[in-house]
Amino acid sequence: MDQASLPKRSTVRQQQQNQAVKYKKKRKKRKSGFIRFMSRVFWTLLILVMLGAGWFFLTPWGNEYRFLVADTLITTQHRYLAKYIIGQAELDKRVADYNNRFESMGVEKDNHQIHLPAPQQTSAGQENEKKPLVEVEEISGTGYHGYVMTVNDPTKIRLGVPQARGKGEKVSSMVKRTGAIAGVNAGGFADPNWKGNGFKPIGIVISQGKLYYNGLAGASSTQVVGIDKTGKMIAGNYSLKELSNMGVQEAVTFQPRIIVNGKGLIKNAKEGWGIAPRTAMGQRADGAIIFVVIDGRQPTYSIGANLYDVQQIMLKHGAVIAANLDGGSSTVLVKDNEIVNKPSSEYGERYLPTAFLVFEHPEDVNIPNIWAGLNPKDIDPGKKK
Repeated sequence: MDQASLPKRSTVRQQQQNQAVKYKKKRKKRKSGFIRFMSRVFWTLLILVMLGAGWFFLTPWGNEYRFLVADTLITTQHRYLAKYIIGQAELDKRVADYNNRFESMGVEKDNHQIHLPAPQQTSAGQENEKKPLVEVEEISGTGYHGYVMTVNDPTKIRLGVPQARGKGEKVSSMVKRTGAIAGVNAGGFADPNWKGNGFKPIGIVISQGKLYYNGLAGASSTQVVGIDKTGKMIAGNYSLKELSNMGVQEAVTFQPRIIVNGKGLIKNAKEGWGIAPRTAMGQRADGAIIFVVIDGRQPTYSIGANLYDVQQIMLKHGAVIAANLDGGSSTVLVKDNEIVNKPSSEYGERYLPTAFLVFEHPEDVNIPNIWAGLNPKDIDPGKKK
């Protein structure tokens, strides 16, 4: 071995050791710096959370936003989460307050009359070109996107029900099966854990002037949304006898009524019952039926609307009466066998017990009573086929 190379090797080893020490010091310094940085981030976030919580719970604006969030959760399958924002007692009180308010909104007598336009004749005795039976308009506002469907002849609407027992039916399927031009989801249904089969309606179902389903369980009246034999929209709190005397042809149970005698019943957005996908039905003085469908729970597209938003849309479109229909993940609008809106359900379009369907020739439509002979108590809303 060359003895002269030993000092050189020793020098190399020393340099390597020095570099290793420098690297360890630099690494330790970086680690220390990262720990200090993360510590600053933690304390900054903690302060922001504390400030946010203080704003959320202790300021008037924060409380307003807190209750808006709670109301929005109340309209979803995660209603129980609202208790972590407002407490269980306040949650129970808020739900009861809404139910009481909705009941009171259906009491005032509706005096609106419709004046269906008579067909105009040309000098040759032939009809002028009429408006299309169904018109769809796209709408948008702060935080929401949706559609307004106008049915210019209210006598062309029928209430569709499922084809088979034990399970609801998608509105798109009802439209295709019956040959309807368009369809919109209608009444509510028993929906345990938001996984129901869509076959057990809430309240009553009237189709073609006949009581198809009675789930009132002895209650003297119910909040309905429907149409009588002349095409006049009916909405409010009525008994079965009253509905029969009024000649109601198509109806479901739902609430609240939001417009009566041309005036809105919801004073402001605070009373709007949170933000959610919405479906509502209204009528103009000329008889045209207005369906408002608002998508929601899709942040990059449409968060949803409150009932005050829906009411204002209805008033803007000339509604003299209007009422809320089932919304949330049930909200759907179908026209010409295509789903127009974007339902919020992660599973796609839901199976439902009822839908308002529009036909060119409703007199030719046969809609059998799928609940005939069934006792509502015996229907299991959670049973899957």
